[in-house]
Amino acid sequence: MTFAALVAVAAYSVALGSNGWLWFGWVVLGLLTAGMAATRNV
Repeated sequence: MTFAALVAVAAYSVALGSNGWLWFGWVVLGLLTAGMAATRNV
């Protein structure tokens, strides 16, 4: 699911170019990924 979200955001960035919401989405996605990895390793 995280990989699919990553691909979706990448496609969005290619289609519309970078903007504030795009970077916000990247930050949220990164935090979610880090959180999932942390809970999976514990």
